[in-house]
Amino acid sequence: MEIKLPAMLQAPPVDQPRPLWLTNARLFDGTSAPVRDGAGVLVEQGRVTRVGAAGDGAPEGAITVDLGGRTLMPGMVNAHLHAIGQEPQPGFGAQPLLPAMATHMLAAHLREFLRYGVTTVRDMGTYHDQVFENRQAMRYGAYRGARVLTCGLIISSTAPGTAIFDGMYREADGADEVRKAVREQVAKGADLIKLMTTGARSVELEAGLHQDTCGAAHGQPNQLTPEEMAVAVEEATRLGYRVAAHAEGIPGCETAVELGMSTVEHGFYLNRRPDLLEAMAANDLALVPTFSSQYVFAGRDLQVGLDGETVPYCTPELERLAERNIQEAEKTLAAARAAGTPIILGGDDLELRGGGAWIEILRMIHHGLPAKDALVASTSAAAHALGLQELGSVEPGKLADLAVLDGDPIANPEVLGDPARFWLVTQAGTPVAGSVLEADLADLDAAG
Repeated sequence: MEIKLPAMLQAPPVDQPRPLWLTNARLFDGTSAPVRDGAGVLVEQGRVTRVGAAGDGAPEGAITVDLGGRTLMPGMVNAHLHAIGQEPQPGFGAQPLLPAMATHMLAAHLREFLRYGVTTVRDMGTYHDQVFENRQAMRYGAYRGARVLTCGLIISSTAPGTAIFDGMYREADGADEVRKAVREQVAKGADLIKLMTTGARSVELEAGLHQDTCGAAHGQPNQLTPEEMAVAVEEATRLGYRVAAHAEGIPGCETAVELGMSTVEHGFYLNRRPDLLEAMAANDLALVPTFSSQYVFAGRDLQVGLDGETVPYCTPELERLAERNIQEAEKTLAAARAAGTPIILGGDDLELRGGGAWIEILRMIHHGLPAKDALVASTSAAAHALGLQELGSVEPGKLADLAVLDGDPIANPEVLGDPARFWLVTQAGTPVAGSVLEADLADLDAAG
């Protein structure tokens, strides 16, 4: 049994009074199918009802939009981020920030995602009630932003990471306490359960202590015990929820695979255990490589590749470990492709920099994933792994989360990083972003 995810249950109502016929499109449908020129897509009541040729024509009363050969693709899914509203830092003497400021700043991020064609995100741990507050605000029409799946609080044992990310973890020790922690997230409205199978690479008393002579941390031990994790998976599964595994060291990856957790987040060293990758492929368990957070911890911000200068972000020890993790993750990406392991996109960016998913797509491509596969990872593959069967591809019956781009994101994926290239973005058939909806004052200047 699987539930209807709270994120979908609490989505804004569909607002599409007339059919929409998108014609003369270059269609990437989110799958491995060939890209098609001259396509037409019909949207009714927020869902795709027909995918055909431009010449098929629209039903009477439909709004017809000629895309002029632009690329039409599914709205993208960023399957791993931390939905944190970064508060501004006012100068001395300014009025102290009010309690709701972080929530409002997160709302700005969620609106910005739409401008980059990202219509759905999965929050993998944040502070307090920011995500739930924003999801409720969107449900009742306060604004339109990317829909948010959330794990609520991350379930962890008593561990050093809870001091670094105070308020993001739910510490639980022992089977009964772990079971209670799962139920608490469900009661709050979480869409999934996230477990710390190992510690975090950003915490020196976790990843920093478990390095071998080559600087790798593949031997990080399990943080929760296998028995505690088994209870968590049992309880989540009984209630219809999927489980995501924060898994960096190989022991945590092994436990996650053995217990059938739906996604393995990070998994940097899985190239050393091809049997685990093969088991993931056989059981439809997805890998989320998360290159972007490794780049952040390595002091590389929005770089692609390891040739540029670094600006310190972590301790020197953790910065060196992040560099090694990027190298290992590249090997794991190749090994996962060879094994047929599902690969999905998730940037794991703590500060939601740069909007959208584009930087993670470029990094996945740089580290060996073909561009089309990277786009599949950010659309149909991600939706499938997250249990979002209504999203991720352009086909009849799916919700019309769509993005129309000026340019070819497969031949030139850099266009995904330019919001001006997103001509139109819809969410369940409703226009929510895009340059066609935005007026530049310079274009209205009569004196010009």
